[in-house]
Amino acid sequence: MKKFIHHTGIIAPLDLSNVDTDAIIPKQFLQKIDKTGFSDSLFYNWRFLEGNKKHVNLNFVLNKSQYQKSSILITRNNFGCGSSREHAVWALLDYGFRVIIAPSFADIFYSNSFNNHLLLITLSEKNINNIFHMIYNNPGIKATINLYKKKIKINNLKYDFKIDDFYRSCLLEGLDNIDLTLKNKKKILKYEKSIPKFLINLY
Repeated sequence: MKKFIHHTGIIAPLDLSNVDTDAIIPKQFLQKIDKTGFSDSLFYNWRFLEGNKKHVNLNFVLNKSQYQKSSILITRNNFGCGSSREHAVWALLDYGFRVIIAPSFADIFYSNSFNNHLLLITLSEKNINNIFHMIYNNPGIKATINLYKKKIKINNLKYDFKIDDFYRSCLLEGLDNIDLTLKNKKKILKYEKSIPKFLINLY
């Protein structure tokens, strides 16, 4: 996977709490296991009216011209709650999001995101409120995320953030679960050679 060290992009405000995975991608679009091709289905029932792509909801944030090329999403508490569908993360990535910022995330969504290299950043309610205020006064403003330094920069303001060391290391090095396993290839091969043949034949 591609290394994630820093990212700059437009930050879009989704000013809602408890956004569940069915809102992120409705169940009728979970018909394949490829990780691509889900961008049109992201927030489908909010982006489109009457369940029809021909009726664009102009009031939804991602349909506003200032945010149509956004790659950073800021939102409220408990983002990604509901079912454990990994498609929610795939849809966000396929749309172009690389970073989600919120006060809290649902547990399974959190791990699914890092396994797919979507960076989640947790900030305090106070800092989240400040950033929302800044965006509303400057629609289309960009933020720069420096994962190495664990900092967010928006205009001249900087915010420090904390992140699990393991997830941070995987993102910085561009490692997925298979890569992590392959890092121990020599140890795995050594262990396999140590297994008596009569045990191998049992399988």
